[in-house]
Amino acid sequence: MALLKLATLGALGYAGYKYFEKNKTDNNGVAFASGEPKGQFRNAGADATATHDRMSTTDETLDETFPASDATAKY
Repeated sequence: MALLKLATLGALGYAGYKYFEKNKTDNNGVAFASGEPKGQFRNAGADATATHDRMSTTDETLDETFPASDATAKY
């Protein structure tokens, strides 16, 4: 009887997990605004971020240099 209860509880937990995973939305990561292209990189600037927070001039300049400033050394 205990084994049946344990199996039922496990099945309910698994079904709940699958339901949660199916209904989870991923908007291409937290740094991406809706409508940004899928992939690793987003467009530069505050409008391309999920929060649309205002960026300082320095932050926006640094944002525009990625990923070129982080290129791997191949020489």
